[in-house]
Amino acid sequence: MTQARRLAVPPVAVPGQPLAAVGTPALLIDLDAFESNLRQMAGLAGAAGTALRPHAKAHKSVAIAQRQVGAGAAGVCCQKLTEAYPFAEAGIASIHVSNEFVGADKAAMAAELAAWTQLSICVDDARQVHEVGAAAAQAGVKIDVLPEVNAGQGRCGVDSTDALMALVEAIDANPALRFAGLQGYHGGVQHVRGWQQRREAAQRAAELTAAYVRHLEARGLRCAVVTGGGTGTAEFDIASGVYTEIQPGSYLFMDADYGANEWAGAFRPEHSLFIAATVMSATRPGHAVCDVGLKTVSVDSGLPRVWSRQAGDASLNYVAANDEHGVLEMAENTGRDPFGERIWLVPGHCDPTVNLYDAYVCVRGGVVEDVWAIEGRGLSR
Repeated sequence: MTQARRLAVPPVAVPGQPLAAVGTPALLIDLDAFESNLRQMAGLAGAAGTALRPHAKAHKSVAIAQRQVGAGAAGVCCQKLTEAYPFAEAGIASIHVSNEFVGADKAAMAAELAAWTQLSICVDDARQVHEVGAAAAQAGVKIDVLPEVNAGQGRCGVDSTDALMALVEAIDANPALRFAGLQGYHGGVQHVRGWQQRREAAQRAAELTAAYVRHLEARGLRCAVVTGGGTGTAEFDIASGVYTEIQPGSYLFMDADYGANEWAGAFRPEHSLFIAATVMSATRPGHAVCDVGLKTVSVDSGLPRVWSRQAGDASLNYVAANDEHGVLEMAENTGRDPFGERIWLVPGHCDPTVNLYDAYVCVRGGVVEDVWAIEGRGLSR
């Protein structure tokens, strides 16, 4: 009997392979820089006695979440319920869904997840509370619930103590739910460029959150958890004394947008996430084209930046993204023929860029050390 032939796409990389043999486009992790960022944030939080609950929406990878927990993290955050599934199945013991959700399908997923992991969720409307409470009661599980307060961003979260108390009362009225504390997150201040200006903005967000905590405490309601903060404000959030845990995500990777921030304090991150690209065409003087376009890099926070240490100099500049192509400009009078050249790009925004790939190629010393799956890719419900 003749066995049916099967055509399979070759792997992008295999451990032990030289970096020069990795197929492009490829999402790379420089392990030395990655591990430095991992240690720095874990040490910063640990020294202050603040829990670290990294945001897995940034990396979407079980292998990375396991390394974060191994370095002392209390668990992880996810932004969507489906995103939490691979982490719960892999044994991550504590997951916080740091985003509101609505719908019978979502409530059912929350109840299912709560049977696998210690689950906490955010709410800012009593209708969310009633829906998830009914699903949890039917499933026989207990879910921790954290009302979200508006810490200044004006996106989600309640804007008054009366609205907060209504949520707390709705949670307490449902035996399948447990009031666990508050979430106060201000995403906009993460990208305030100046270090001092970012610190001041983070302090204002912490003060808004603290006012809600004091209101509850005056009524005998203790917030066991006050969660929030992010990569750009982590050191300030820890120092505020308001947050019991912080939620940085991009700190492991440091995309180009975060790289534009001033870093003058205790946390000095390094770029660890790159896209390996190949110059595939160089027919016009002063221009070249690489194989990284909109399907392999997100441009919502700006175009990717050519990493000059890998390109050899700063004479290449990524100036336009098409579906499959990236247009590069070359400095004049370099005498350079970039055809076939390998370059590294720093993505403008790591989270949506990661969502375009199936795996990370992890490199050290010019050699592929490991390949990590991105199990959460596309899980956006």
